[in-house]
Amino acid sequence: MDEELTKTLKSLRLWGLLAHWDEYLTLAEQKDFSHVRLLRHVLAEESKIHAANARKLRLARAQIPEPWRMETFPFDRQPKLDKKKILSLYDAFDFITKKQNIIWVGPTGSGKTSLATGFLIEAIERGLTIWVGPTGSGKTSLATGFLIEAIERGLTGRFVTFPKLVAELFRSVADHSDEKVLKKYLSYDCLVIDKW
Repeated sequence: MDEELTKTLKSLRLWGLLAHWDEYLTLAEQKDFSHVRLLRHVLAEESKIHAANARKLRLARAQIPEPWRMETFPFDRQPKLDKKKILSLYDAFDFITKKQNIIWVGPTGSGKTSLATGFLIEAIERGLTIWVGPTGSGKTSLATGFLIEAIERGLTGRFVTFPKLVAELFRSVADHSDEKVLKKYLSYDCLVIDKW
């Protein structure tokens, strides 16, 4: 690959093509790819790379404190939880389309954060849900799980604490950027606002 092509690929941010140029040419020669087939293969690989990078960026921008996953939830350590019911709710996920809320309630260590994070990741993938409930009801954990899953599936999201949001809104009123700040927060597919 010459310097001009390298420069072009970098400017187009075709990092996969840049990194795997020789591999693609070898593959095309070994499999006797036509020009069209090679181009389709390269574009499909670039699309995968761009999707993965975009997902990582959305997760980073969401500022989720602890990215728990539903697949790793230790149901065996929480015998009081109805695993079948929770997984059924998770798999169907119809409460999103029905615009229903889920509130996780339980003592410290009962798995609210892990469950919430898993559900939040899935919610970001499918839509927006807001949780309301008293302190300790697991809103943050649930919301975090939904946020991660939503980002994983290509939606945008953000985690922000209520005091930080209020401070930002007050500053925006003072410097007359309130419309811009509101527009930013309203643009997210999934916005998690935590009390702390």
